[in-house]
Amino acid sequence: MKNAIHPRPLLGSGLGLGLGLGLALLLAGCGALPDKPARATLYDFGPGLAASATANPPATALPTLALAEIESNTRLDGTQILYRLGYADANELRPYGQSRWSLPPAQLLRQRLRDALTERRTVLGPEESATIARTEGRVPDTLRISLDEFSHYFESAGSSVGLVRLRATLIRGTTAGDRVLGQRTFTVRRPAPSADAPGGVKALAAATDAAVADVVQWVDQLPRQ
Repeated sequence: MKNAIHPRPLLGSGLGLGLGLGLALLLAGCGALPDKPARATLYDFGPGLAASATANPPATALPTLALAEIESNTRLDGTQILYRLGYADANELRPYGQSRWSLPPAQLLRQRLRDALTERRTVLGPEESATIARTEGRVPDTLRISLDEFSHYFESAGSSVGLVRLRATLIRGTTAGDRVLGQRTFTVRRPAPSADAPGGVKALAAATDAAVADVVQWVDQLPRQ
């Protein structure tokens, strides 16, 4: 019919409705986005022995020693702080989620050990030792360390320790080959002040310092023949 009214689509209203719906969905999506990941807390063993080191060298210095890079199992190559629930499954190593070492434990241990050894003797790295061997024809005795255990160990839900176990070997290089001057395993436990990552860090730092002191005393007492 001529005068019939045919409905026409309201383009403006439809577009506005679509934009409004899209904006609402966008806002809802933004609200569902995950929070920014929290940055992991980094730990080390503290300032070390520098504060207690004497200003003057000891009257009787011990022979120069080469300190090899510390070996460790692959689980200790990273920076995770590990713990074991000894009362549940002592074979399972678990990482703390938001806590990390600043360096792998073997590197932190080597720094601590070198600091302690240099209080009474000159300590060389592998490259320095190799340079002396080439230029002077002599090879310093070499201390090798294998880090076998480094964990926050829970003996029960309310009792835990920092557990460090390492094996030390002192080697003398000769024209006939290497000779083992001594080898010993050191196992040290120190109580943790709390059942969490900060408590485990304090316990492991204390256990490391005790193990380092034991190794230094052992090396110093070995015969020098």
